[in-house]
Amino acid sequence: MGDAHWMSLALGEARAAMAAGEVPVGAVLVKDGAVLATGRNAPVAGHDPTAHAEIAALRAGARALCNYRLDGCELFVTLEPCAMCAGAMLHARLARVVFGAADPRTGAAGSVVDLFAKAELNHQTAVQGGVLALECSELLQSFFRGRREQARALAQPLRDDALRTPESAFDALPASPWPEQQVSELPALQGLRMNYVDTAPEAAGGLACLCLHGVGLWSHHERVLIDALLAAGVPRVLAPDLIGFGKSDKPKREAFHTLDWHRELLAQWLDRLAIERVLLLVAESMRELGEALAGAAPQRVLGLLIAHESPAPELEAARRAPFPDRGYEAALRVFGRPRKARQVAPPEARALAECAMGYFDAK
Repeated sequence: MGDAHWMSLALGEARAAMAAGEVPVGAVLVKDGAVLATGRNAPVAGHDPTAHAEIAALRAGARALCNYRLDGCELFVTLEPCAMCAGAMLHARLARVVFGAADPRTGAAGSVVDLFAKAELNHQTAVQGGVLALECSELLQSFFRGRREQARALAQPLRDDALRTPESAFDALPASPWPEQQVSELPALQGLRMNYVDTAPEAAGGLACLCLHGVGLWSHHERVLIDALLAAGVPRVLAPDLIGFGKSDKPKREAFHTLDWHRELLAQWLDRLAIERVLLLVAESMRELGEALAGAAPQRVLGLLIAHESPAPELEAARRAPFPDRGYEAALRVFGRPRKARQVAPPEARALAECAMGYFDAK
């Protein structure tokens, strides 16, 4: 197998890092024509400045061989190694290092410095760059573009007639395992900010499942369903916090929350993401909105599945978090206040995921 094959596997690790909110860098360690170990960036999740993709792969490979020397091994990484990783590779005595995109700021394989070219060192490792460079660069650019857009959205001033739940209200809850993003430039938003989860933000259009949470809930309560969909093979899952719920802005006036307005907002958002076909998975308490969205765009909507919610008392803290006081509750007063937090139970989530894949397979 050629270098491009191994680099494509490293790209898969990079995408997994991106889905976890890390800078998308992935690595694959190869010995005797087979994968020995893999690694992906995880310094944020691990609170560890050394948790680069290359270090993770080297550690896993050393454990697999029961040896800190990795003689005869080749490392494929999507981004030019930094000085730390280059030093570790030399200490491991790798035979060869292959990278994808160059790093003009911290690259230690020729961009800023070239540690591998130091003849004074007691080991020389062969280096090759530029393998699938375009794909590796585009993934990184997509990640940082999303970061910039998110920063702009976070810096957006709040409208006078709306409220925004402080981020501190969500500190006690586990962080989303998938990228959260904000959008504010859609015409229907009129300057408000909408938060959403996108499990594959680097994807360009195509197919997706859209999960609409129930009344009083938000994307946090869709995690069981999202996990089941991804495990079943759904390529992309979207889960917005409807305006008035979750981490999205909350207009103070109840008159803001009309069915037509929410439907139009979701349609504009799908247009922005270039989603061509979408399967709707809608919580029972938001059935009317799901039906309105499906009826307005039959050419786009593959189908509509209703997720029947079960009481989940352990989610009460998450239900209350977006609504610190009654001033934030205009949407609840319009859509109806749930008595208890509810979510899709795991068995039904799996059944919905299998049904969803039936729609995608048919497409």
